[in-house]
Amino acid sequence: MKDMKKNLRRLLPVFLVLFLLLALFGGWSLIRSGRRWFSFAGNTYARQQKKNAVAGAVYDTNGILLAYTSDSQRVYAEDEGIRRAMVHVVGDAQGNVANAVESFMAYYLYGFDMDFLDQARLFFAGSPKAGDTISLTVDAALSGRIASWFPSDKRGAVCVMNYRTGEVIALLSFPNYDPMGNLAAVRQNAGQPFYNRATQGLYAPGSTFKIVTMSAMLDAFADAAQRTYICTGDLALSGAVITDAGTDLERQVYVRHGDITLERAFRVSCNNTFAQAALDLGDARLKRMAERFGFNVNFLFRDLVVENAAYPSENRTDREVAMTGIGQSALAVTPMHMCLIASAVANDGIMMEPRLLKNVTNFHGQTLLDFSSQVSGTVLPKASADVIGNLMRDVVMNGTGTAAAISGVRVCGKTGSAEIDGQENTNAWFVGFLDEENCPYALSVLVEDGGGGGAVAAPIARKIFQYLLNLNP
Repeated sequence: MKDMKKNLRRLLPVFLVLFLLLALFGGWSLIRSGRRWFSFAGNTYARQQKKNAVAGAVYDTNGILLAYTSDSQRVYAEDEGIRRAMVHVVGDAQGNVANAVESFMAYYLYGFDMDFLDQARLFFAGSPKAGDTISLTVDAALSGRIASWFPSDKRGAVCVMNYRTGEVIALLSFPNYDPMGNLAAVRQNAGQPFYNRATQGLYAPGSTFKIVTMSAMLDAFADAAQRTYICTGDLALSGAVITDAGTDLERQVYVRHGDITLERAFRVSCNNTFAQAALDLGDARLKRMAERFGFNVNFLFRDLVVENAAYPSENRTDREVAMTGIGQSALAVTPMHMCLIASAVANDGIMMEPRLLKNVTNFHGQTLLDFSSQVSGTVLPKASADVIGNLMRDVVMNGTGTAAAISGVRVCGKTGSAEIDGQENTNAWFVGFLDEENCPYALSVLVEDGGGGGAVAAPIARKIFQYLLNLNP
């Protein structure tokens, strides 16, 4: 009995330390992710309290009114084009878009942060609780233009952000819809307009993943960029043949680059070479680099929910490792995440947390929250980021991304074409950034079943970059 008491006394400090650590973690989680928990659809308290509040207004970064309450009804932007372009950011009155502002930022919109005295005054005055006013970082005018540039018959997504601050200035998913239209009809649409492809859609990244493969090569081998490979045009691995864009399998006409450095292979997007590079790396090293870029990581961003990107963990044969190196196999990533990857390269290897909230003011006009940047993590040393950035510049100047080029401007990018079984055409990708002091923006463009990234996605990127340059001369 004495021994037991002695052991308990010894263990008591350990339990106290563990309890303290648990309390600190709980406090940190509430500060960091409390709004996320609050907006959870299963929060019955929040649903009930919304009935007793007037939801606040939502504005874009330039003061364009995106949503407000009138006669107990939620009303959206006056211009239908803006309503459609912004719907996957703002949402609708029925909460059909997962984690849009209308639901994810309900804590502010419905005044749940109102102090007790203000609540008491409103109660005795017989007035409903007044929600806060939210200003977002997104640019509604830019979003409207992007919507007009995107192929009208295609699904996909576009994300644009400031790579230095993390401000998301455009986030669009296609098809979109009018939040003040016939939502019952929208629900029956085979294109699933409620689905936010920018943050929820998981796609094979195709050759845009060569940014990650190249980063892993730079990390593993001092001579990575100048390593020479032989591209035969038809690399055979375990019954599969890896080919390059432009190959005609029916006529057995292959694109062959012959002796080629990894640097040039990045420019012309040679699958044969990057498949061999992935085998040189091995699965473990390639996976570690992918995880540094956020694959297999559960992002807990304050303003956005981004689906977890997946680096495959099963069936890691040579064939699958080689396919992973060129952005296929079972890789899956959202367009928003690919925008973050491009942003990290542009920002000297530092990935910023994507932010949507610019500021929040209460019904007194007092500022409750102002924009603040947050580093999500350092994914690359600056030297490697510089090399990758220069390679992406070469892609736009001399390689597969020339359709994104703008005379006299440092545009950097990487094209991609990827598919899953059953697709008629490949998904067209372009990810990139402006290497310009006054215009620090990165983007990703995805057009489902669009074809080649260089032919379809890169021209959209060019229009977006030109628009931004006009705003920031």
